[in-house]
Amino acid sequence: MKKSVTIIILLIIVLGFGGAMYYLYQKNAEDPVVYETEQAEKQNIIKKTVATGSILPLEEVLIKPNISGVIEEVYVEGGDYVKSGDLLAKIKVVPNLNALIDARNAIEDAKINLADQKRNYDRQLSIFNKGVISQADLDRAQVTYDQAKQAYSAANKRFDIVNTGTTRGFGNSANTLIKSTVSGMVLEVPVEVGNQVIESNNFNEGTTIAAIADVEKMIFEGKVDESEVGKIKENLPLEITVGAIENKVFNAVLDYIAPKGKEENGAIQFEIKGTLKKQDTTFIRAGLSANASIILARVDSVLAIKEALVQFDEETKKPFVEIETGNQQFARKDIELGISDGINVEVKSGISIEDKIKVWNGIESEEEND
Repeated sequence: MKKSVTIIILLIIVLGFGGAMYYLYQKNAEDPVVYETEQAEKQNIIKKTVATGSILPLEEVLIKPNISGVIEEVYVEGGDYVKSGDLLAKIKVVPNLNALIDARNAIEDAKINLADQKRNYDRQLSIFNKGVISQADLDRAQVTYDQAKQAYSAANKRFDIVNTGTTRGFGNSANTLIKSTVSGMVLEVPVEVGNQVIESNNFNEGTTIAAIADVEKMIFEGKVDESEVGKIKENLPLEITVGAIENKVFNAVLDYIAPKGKEENGAIQFEIKGTLKKQDTTFIRAGLSANASIILARVDSVLAIKEALVQFDEETKKPFVEIETGNQQFARKDIELGISDGINVEVKSGISIEDKIKVWNGIESEEEND
């Protein structure tokens, strides 16, 4: 009995020892983890944020009529270039009945007054010729008579203006002829022949006949999120890309940041504007969607590495990398970082361009991966 127990214990010891030896053999047979290395490069690092918006004219003028009526003729269309004073459209006046009646009544009143003053002047002239009144009395009667004639003529002109929009002697100044007040390109003509239009006055902004702008002076107008607005400031450079114009970047300068944000879809957005610096003849249509890269910082030809290579000390939180000192042997090197574009980061000191930097993730053998 004792002999069988002893044999069992020895077998257990032998099996345990054999298992341990087999485990150590398998462990030693595994391929070691191989770490790749990368080197620093000379690069241009640009730190930027992106805003979405559109391209708009710096100044857009809306041409509105000074009289209500119906569009009789339109002389321009979108895309035409016009100069200040060029004819855009002609309006046919549809007179207001009450205004027409008032103008006719004014003519009758002026006519009655004119006849009365003529009789008075003739009477004064007759008694002046008899030596009854002085020259001064006759002159006063003459002035009153002339004023009555002027009032009658003015009443007739007012009636013509109410009825037709113009009168004799004022053809070039007629309210029915809509002329451009600025030089530039016609962006749109939102009216057609036969459309009714309303005059611009203190109570109504009026109907737009045409929108005119100088397309050589364009701006980018967009919005940035509240999380980004604290990073930007006026006079920062912008790089504008327009979706409809491929492989083109337009330079601009940020010259306006809204002091007050507006809530849109649950987020606060701040309006920004930047004036484009056009250096070529590329035509940019007003209203095109665009993206603006706001350049927050930029350095050229500096030593840079990928951000993924940088490690941080758990206690000091200072950055460092591991430099290869031998075959798969690495040593820690503390570094000083500069600006980052989110992928690459500037290295101000700590390493040289010849140093080989350890990539964190080890590359295992293909057999183990399989």
